[in-house]
Amino acid sequence: MASRRRSCLGALLALAFVLLSCLAGPATAKQTNQVTVFWGRNKDEGTLREACDTGLYTTVIISFYSVFGHGRYWGDLSGHQLRAVGADIKHCQSKGILVLLSIGGGGHDYSLPSSQSAAEVADNLWNAHLGGRRSGVYRLFGDAAVDGIDFYIDNGAPDHYDELARRLDGYNRFYRGRKGVRLTASPRCGCPDWRVDRALQTGLFERIHVRFYGDDKCSYKNGGTWGIVEEWDKWTARYPKTEVYLGLAAAESGVPEGAQGTIAVYLKYLYYDLLPKVQKAPNYGGVMVWDRYSDKKTGYSGVVQGWA
Repeated sequence: MASRRRSCLGALLALAFVLLSCLAGPATAKQTNQVTVFWGRNKDEGTLREACDTGLYTTVIISFYSVFGHGRYWGDLSGHQLRAVGADIKHCQSKGILVLLSIGGGGHDYSLPSSQSAAEVADNLWNAHLGGRRSGVYRLFGDAAVDGIDFYIDNGAPDHYDELARRLDGYNRFYRGRKGVRLTASPRCGCPDWRVDRALQTGLFERIHVRFYGDDKCSYKNGGTWGIVEEWDKWTARYPKTEVYLGLAAAESGVPEGAQGTIAVYLKYLYYDLLPKVQKAPNYGGVMVWDRYSDKKTGYSGVVQGWA
């Protein structure tokens, strides 16, 4: 019953704001309709296949490959049945949805203490999750290969991530006419994020999903529109050749201090205030949503999809 109520709420919110959009006109002319979502952090979010079948997302990022750099390599998908993920990856890709694997996360079981460590992690990612096939390397998702790697580095030193990026990009020599290993990053909102800046300066990353959520001062929750726009302008100027995505959390209100209301109020401010400002950037790429579990409960992407 609770699930049905949440579904109805999401549908009503979507309808209300679609009608509002039609009456008010587009938030800005610079729209891409690109929506990225993180998946893998809660078993109650549903399967990867279900996420892709919603039609809401153009990219899904599996999170996280969270143990690496010290001779051990492993991922944590928070209770999901891993046996089915490989088939789901292929299903999503067949629908034209990009599937990435995010490395790092909130844990402390990863770092790159040396150049050799960066080389070994790149080798493991290539043979365990990308296009490589070396005997003796366990493939968590079977013969399915993700489309690229996302850097979500929240702990440890920044050392050698630039080398990891170069190693991963180097595998593109095995592909003809396309990029088989695409690189993205999901840094914290304060620009620059010192943990990944050296990697981003390589120029090998095609997208940056800036995380304007959480406890940082520049998050939408804490700083409202002002907290975002100042840092957004820094990100888009610092990496002008890279698409920059606005990363928001479906579970946070994002309502400026003193305002009252629910997620509907949040969406109102997003549509009228924030999106018109960030979409002025020539390298605006779209919206990134954290995460599928919260998004499924709130119906957030169902509303934002048409504005992204």
